[in-house]
Order: sequence, then C-alpha cells, then structure tokens
Amino acid sequence: MPPVEKIVPSFAAEPPREGLPYGRWAERLTEELHTCWEALDGDGVELGEPGEIAWYPDRTWHGRRYVPATSITTNGYELFGYVRFVTGVDEEEPMELVAYGDFTEETAVRNPDWKLDVCDEVIGSWHGQNGALAAMTLVWGRPLVGAGQIVTAELGRATVDQCPLIEQRFTLIAPDDYLYDLLEIKLWGAKGQELARESLYEGDEQEPNDEHAPASAEDAPAGPSESSPDAV
Repeated sequence: MPPVEKIVPSFAAEPPREGLPYGRWAERLTEELHTCWEALDGDGVELGEPGEIAWYPDRTWHGRRYVPATSITTNGYELFGYVRFVTGVDEEEPMELVAYGDFTEETAVRNPDWKLDVCDEVIGSWHGQNGALAAMTLVWGRPLVGAGQIVTAELGRATVDQCPLIEQRFTLIAPDDYLYDLLEIKLWGAKGQELARESLYEGDEQEPNDEHAPASAEDAPAGPSESSPDAV
C-alpha cells in the first residue's frame, strides 16, 4: 500500500461492548441524565417533562465509555445527551459518571423528509499534520428508512468509523472538521447499497475551522496519547 495523503485517526473507538442499557443499570444512567436535563437553561422555553429514554450503543474512546440517549418531552422537544464513565480492564463497577445534555426543537416528527435522525457532540481533539486539529465527535442516532444494516462515518474519502445497527440504533466516534474535510454519516444495506446520508453541517452556515485552529474553544486536549477527555 502506498503512503496515505492525509493521516487521520480511523476506528479509534472500541466497538460496542454491551447491548442497550436495561434494568438497574438503565435506572442509574437515567438518574444521571435527568439531573443534567433538569439543570438545562431553556432561556424561557418550557421544555416539559422527559419521556421514555431511548438508549444507543456504547462506545469507548480514550479510556472513557459513552452511552448516548434521547428523550422526547411532553412539550415536543428532544432532550439528548450521554453518560460518560470509566471502567477497569475487568469491567468492575463504573466510576466517575458524568452526564452531558442539551435540547433541540428540531425533531424527526417536525422533519418528515429526514432519513437519518442524528445527534452529535465534540468530546475531544486529535492533533494531526502541520498543527491541524480534528474534532473527535460522538455521533448517535437511528435510521428513518428501512433495510439498513450498518452506519459509517466518512471524512473526505476515508471511512473513519462504522457501527452495525443495534435495535435500529447506532453510535460512532469519529474525527470531524479536519484539513477542510467534514464528517458525513451514511446508512448501508445488506448488499452494500447506500440508503441514506447525512452531513452534520447540512443547513448550517458554520465554516470549517482553519487548519491550525483548535477544534473547540473550550475543549482542545493535546492528543490521544496525552489529552484528557471532554469536561462536562
């Protein structure tokens, strides 16, 4: 194989280790998320009460495991977020549980043309070529069209992560906004046919970062070998 033109972190996260949360573990994660969501500043918006939580596959990166979730409130807003925690090599009791959460009025119900319902959040950065930074991004969601089997994250011409659908849900951790390439999420069928795609920037006026600028003003760790994960 010849040398690659762009060095990017591909498949940096561990595959899902468990099924979707249930029982007492789901209850514990729910408590963390509810506490986080209750503290949100709606800026005058009456969000309503959280509904049933939809869980998504766990992914592990940089020694932290992430379990994403969404919930539709009684007033029709979507709460989204994740719980992050640390476990040892022998899967002992999870430690350092931290929840992140936010809300949006853009839901699948209000957008019947959507083919993928996707949430994303930057959780760290990766230092690359010539001082450029990639925004390591947690992406989770569900397809809104049938026959899908697997979802990939693609940066330019490189596939940088993939996740099989687990109960019609997926989670990815992938580099974004790197050397002017932006992340795109694609749904694939059993025969390798593309069924849907979604850009994290579609309809967004945000421009790619300058190649030497931090991926996030608040969260720019030093790289996968040294950086600390997101602080939320």
